[in-house]
Amino acid sequence: MAEAIAAAAKALLKKLAVDLALDKDKRNKFLLIGGSIVVGLIFLLMTPVVVLSSIGGIEPPTVELDFNESDFLNNLDDESRRKLENIQAQGQAIEDAMIDANIGDQTIKAQLIYLSFFENAPNFDVRNYVNLFKNNPEDSALIRAINAEYGLEIDLDEFIRTYTFVMNTTIDRHIFTDSGTKNCADLAAWVMNAYKSGWGFQEGGFGEIDENLRYRCADNVGLIMGYLRYMPSEKSFNTDVDTLIYNEIGALDTMPDVAGIGLFDGNNFGVYVGNGDAIFASYDESRIIKSPVSEGNWISWCTFDGINYPQEVADKINEIRNPTEENTEEKNENGE
Repeated sequence: MAEAIAAAAKALLKKLAVDLALDKDKRNKFLLIGGSIVVGLIFLLMTPVVVLSSIGGIEPPTVELDFNESDFLNNLDDESRRKLENIQAQGQAIEDAMIDANIGDQTIKAQLIYLSFFENAPNFDVRNYVNLFKNNPEDSALIRAINAEYGLEIDLDEFIRTYTFVMNTTIDRHIFTDSGTKNCADLAAWVMNAYKSGWGFQEGGFGEIDENLRYRCADNVGLIMGYLRYMPSEKSFNTDVDTLIYNEIGALDTMPDVAGIGLFDGNNFGVYVGNGDAIFASYDESRIIKSPVSEGNWISWCTFDGINYPQEVADKINEIRNPTEENTEEKNENGE
């Protein structure tokens, strides 16, 4: 699982009442993350206090607590250590299988469901499990398929709340197709992740977790700048990019169907994510939203400095800025 969850969870542990013991009477689940254990995370997510606080219902109690992972591991008894090692191995097997199936961006979801509901799953077959994710890309269909296959009763709404909370604490490394470059495909994945993970709107935000709100926020420009600033290998933001430079290209009817192209309404920016949809940070709704491009006030499309675009985009820009005689005649015939 994404190691970035560990850092966020440790910060949350200082604010929430937690139980670090592996006592089933005190808590029924724990989550293992890529060799790094965030003890109590599933416990936190499953308690009414934390579920309500994660959706803004109540303020959780503050507990001054320093969690030392090494000390915790050193004090585990042999049985608990074996359980951890078994879950670690199974979590890694799920990740490997998800990557092999080219659905690595669903890894955390698959691991979370397994760790939350498969405590005593006999003869668990990881390939069969992964195929359910591959064959059911929509969450509602996926949960129905898992419930039917394994005789479970996972509630879709409760799971989505839990999954959104978990995803909001991390930026999943599996969303990037090429973490070594800044490219339009990954920009689209970045804003899609922000939308699915429930980021809020906050002036001056660019994707970091707000210490008071306890969830990730971005403003309209910051949503895009956050991608330019984020360093996947270090799981942190830098401040090298302090200005978003955009290049307005043309009207929407000239825009190529390429995810990651920018949209502009004269004041605000959005990112086209394919299938006719745009994602942007909405001041009015205080969150990251997705809506059809046709329903917005977008007047033009643009590119952003620092983002690599495919040749299709470069060709379209050249066509608009350097029209050929043939294109000019065609426009004249159409009365343009």
